[in-house]
Amino acid sequence: MKKLLTSAAVLMLATTAFAADPAPADLRANALEIFKALPSTTPAVANNPITPDKIALGKALFFDPRISASGVFSCNSCHNLATGGDDNLETSIGHGWQKGPRNAPTALNAVFNVAQFWDGRAEDLKAQAKGPVQAGVEMANTPVQVVATLKSMPQYVEWFKAAFPAEEDPVTFDNFAKAIEAFEATLVTPAPFDAFLNGDDAAMTAEQQKGLALFIDKGCSSCHAGINVGGEGYFPFGLIEKPGADVLPENDKGRFAVTNTADDSYVFRAAPLRNVALTAPYFHSGKVWNLKQAVAVMGTAQLGEELKDEEVDLIVAFLDSLTGKMPEASYPVLPAETDATPRPSGEVIPK
Repeated sequence: MKKLLTSAAVLMLATTAFAADPAPADLRANALEIFKALPSTTPAVANNPITPDKIALGKALFFDPRISASGVFSCNSCHNLATGGDDNLETSIGHGWQKGPRNAPTALNAVFNVAQFWDGRAEDLKAQAKGPVQAGVEMANTPVQVVATLKSMPQYVEWFKAAFPAEEDPVTFDNFAKAIEAFEATLVTPAPFDAFLNGDDAAMTAEQQKGLALFIDKGCSSCHAGINVGGEGYFPFGLIEKPGADVLPENDKGRFAVTNTADDSYVFRAAPLRNVALTAPYFHSGKVWNLKQAVAVMGTAQLGEELKDEEVDLIVAFLDSLTGKMPEASYPVLPAETDATPRPSGEVIPK
């Protein structure tokens, strides 16, 4: 785990200052020491060669609600590709119409995160894909039932054979997760910010460039850096000043539940900020619906500074430059059920 930054370290990392109108070339040179543009091709993932057949299978599985015990919820339910890769709810709704404990992170560009979930408990997208399926508050299913469901539909069996041709029995829970990972690796959204990093001075407006300079100058990039403008390290929420319990619930200690280490109390993975303008509400609690308010909260909580309105506006302008081109995600035609397909389990309907 990366070292947690002290307030002094944050201030040391925030020493670079720009004039009101930063020269694009100078700003770009400085930004490239902190950030990285998205690749132009689908990124590779560890121990899972990506092929067109695997991507197509993963797309079907991502949209298939029959993966859930109730037959109601798919991956796309909480990570809706039409609404920024999340569900735009404070916390997601799952099996039995239960509310989950945290806000759903976006699936867009998630392949670039150092780990998945707010607390980093899944090392990669394969591990992440298995979690919600088995969580009682989400899909409430089991690996055995998932495999039985998939094997009951001949079209899925054929698709698994095409995606994993070297395996005698390819319909497995591991391969289910690998296929979803392959599809999610394609969910990359190149943005004006990437064009700017790649040399196009006009890709970002003057206001957005000022916001980028301010984002670096204030120290925001100390935590929100790298290719995903975040998602690379773990930091205390409330580094300088803890937000109120409405934003930082006392009963959710973040990464502490993973490591059982006192220093990890209220520590969370830094949120990746690509497409952040589309993914309200904000923070793991999902309690802040306005992006300007979220930036202001981060100013006091992480920087120990009450940002001026014009500074917040400039940072939000920069964040708008992270809104990228959405991947094409037409709804797939899914395999037909058979008499052997397990029936949905009882779903409790709220009164």
